[in-house]
Amino acid sequence: MKSLLCFAFVVVLGSSCFRSIGIADEGMFPISELNRLNLQEKGLQLSPEELFNSEGVSLLDGICRVNGCTGSFVSSDGLIITNHHCAFDAIQKASTPTNDLLANGFIAKTKQDEVRAVGFTVRITESYADVSDQVLSVVSEGMTFLDRTKAIEKRRKELEQAAETKNKGLRAEVAEMFAGKTYVLFLYTYLKDVRLVFAPPISIGAFGGEADNWEWPRHTGDFSFMRAYTAPDGSAAEYSPDNIPFHPKRPIQVSSVGANEEDFVFILGYPGRTVRQKTASFFRFEESVRLPAIVELYAWQISEMEKAGASNREVAIKHASRTKSLANVEKRSRGQLLGLKRTGMVAMREASEAMLQAFIAADDKRQAMSGTLLKDIESVYLEMTEKAPVEIHLKELKNACRALSFAFTLLDAATEREKEDLERETPYMKRNYDLTVQQLKLDVSDWDKQTDTKMLQGMLERLQKIPAANDVPGLGFLFKDNLSAERVAVRFLESTQLGKPEFINECLKKTPEQLMKMEDPLLKLMVQLYPTYKQLRDIDKEREGRLGQLYGSLVEIKQAFQPSDFIPDANATLRITFGRVRGYSPADAVYRLPISTLAGVMEKTTGNEPYVSPQALIEKYQAKDFGPFVHPRLGQVPVAILYNTDTTGGNSGSPVFNSQGELVAVNFDRTFEATINDFAWNADYSRSIGVDVRYVLWVTGWVYDAKHLLDEMGVKF
Repeated sequence: MKSLLCFAFVVVLGSSCFRSIGIADEGMFPISELNRLNLQEKGLQLSPEELFNSEGVSLLDGICRVNGCTGSFVSSDGLIITNHHCAFDAIQKASTPTNDLLANGFIAKTKQDEVRAVGFTVRITESYADVSDQVLSVVSEGMTFLDRTKAIEKRRKELEQAAETKNKGLRAEVAEMFAGKTYVLFLYTYLKDVRLVFAPPISIGAFGGEADNWEWPRHTGDFSFMRAYTAPDGSAAEYSPDNIPFHPKRPIQVSSVGANEEDFVFILGYPGRTVRQKTASFFRFEESVRLPAIVELYAWQISEMEKAGASNREVAIKHASRTKSLANVEKRSRGQLLGLKRTGMVAMREASEAMLQAFIAADDKRQAMSGTLLKDIESVYLEMTEKAPVEIHLKELKNACRALSFAFTLLDAATEREKEDLERETPYMKRNYDLTVQQLKLDVSDWDKQTDTKMLQGMLERLQKIPAANDVPGLGFLFKDNLSAERVAVRFLESTQLGKPEFINECLKKTPEQLMKMEDPLLKLMVQLYPTYKQLRDIDKEREGRLGQLYGSLVEIKQAFQPSDFIPDANATLRITFGRVRGYSPADAVYRLPISTLAGVMEKTTGNEPYVSPQALIEKYQAKDFGPFVHPRLGQVPVAILYNTDTTGGNSGSPVFNSQGELVAVNFDRTFEATINDFAWNADYSRSIGVDVRYVLWVTGWVYDAKHLLDEMGVKF
């Protein structure tokens, strides 16, 4: 079944599938392409079969997806290493002002001491197969773009449901590999009992905070350990004290010697989405419309949450996960904006598209089929640009004001669950509903009324400045008599019950009609706004259908034009990327070495946020108690390494392997210059950052005396 995947790409690319792979380091390649990558010539000492073997055990069996990140099984008892920021939500949810795991860190001395990571799941890829024909069989001539999207969406759900019925205990997902053209059915082992094992204090796990985020040199110990559990019979199960550790087919061997400059490294993981095949019109929309809006809206929300938690640790803990998530996206968006401007991406893409257009025009048949293709794509982004002020702010109204998001989920769940299962929006299908409700309740537990009042006020003020918002049913009151957004927000929030768990539980039992009759002011506001949000969802699906079909055609004509230059975008499915530990030059006359050290941590440590190091670490440093983890040339414990692999979001937590397939680092970030990786990759400045395994082992075993974890991993000194 696994061997069928390359067929999905040949459907689009023809028999020359990935012709340029042998010479290109750019790309997050599907595992099916291992035999074409010639990795041995690059420095790999393993065969493709040792990396991936559809008939037996291989390195791939030790890789997993942890929520939206990647992780590695580093023991036969289901121990997982991933990033601190990937485990952050579990650490935050388990923290209280009197038991502050964020500030103090956490060590489970025994398995019985491990803390449940509520809302976390782990997936391990088991198989995949091309289902393009089956998905596209529901598409017919004359379909509207909305109907096309909905038909494909339903067919994907049918295939997932059928696969899960046939493969009991596994989770199925149909992924779109090439827009509008190819679809692959993935089967996953799906584990629902995940627990926190070890997390360093945030002063290590996020040392440098947002000041150092996306920067190099980096001195952040961004790692944590978790553990996956199953029922006693080995099947996937919800949390139970009777559950046992999951036993992976093949745990990953952790190295104790790390990597050195110019060493070959490779990464297996689940990168998010790249958009390198998009058109100039897309990049123009990103640069002039969406990214500036995200930067402004997220920076404001972060500021409000930081002010709310400045003098109240309980509130600060509640906001910690959300603040960190928004801050990461906000800084990445600023980096992307800078990169778009610095590289002149729009102009470069326009130039390449002019050549493509000339190629199309040179042939009457191509002109008839694709002559208006680029203009048709542009028309979608022009429409999005025109509607962006009201659409972006309406969507963020629901996201920024958490109580409004609770109201939306309640109404949406009640409405969708009256439909047949396959007709429902994905979060409310039977297979997903429990997780959706669980996440809703977790979000409610972190709710703060005063902060939410500020969020609602700020979004209403912004909407008052957008004339088109006056036409949105439910928002007309904002434009009458110069109404004060502050007074409106206070009035809505002071009497809402949406932040109370018992009220949420009550609402989850009600029908849409019953919810519409309730007197809660914010719920009533959402009742008025809900038809607009449903309409926006359909508009997004209609655009998705149009763009899916158009980009599918664009892939075909680009492959005919320049077959050797086509590299597929990442799409949150398992990929491999490779490169070398290597520094870079971010500016004229500046060269940055690829390994940072513990000495740099001490140089940065001021005792003031975000450069505070825990006393235990300082004392070990002062005593020069470095164990066997000193870099032979640098004379220090290495902290982080830099390498030129091709990564993006979702690669957080990915194992960085040496040429023998041993884990030498845990990927956690990119440089600021590489925030544009989602849009384009450049050998000169695209660099990824991982926490060096020697720092992981030193902090875990020496600073915090959790040597039992090193023993469990079978670390050899």
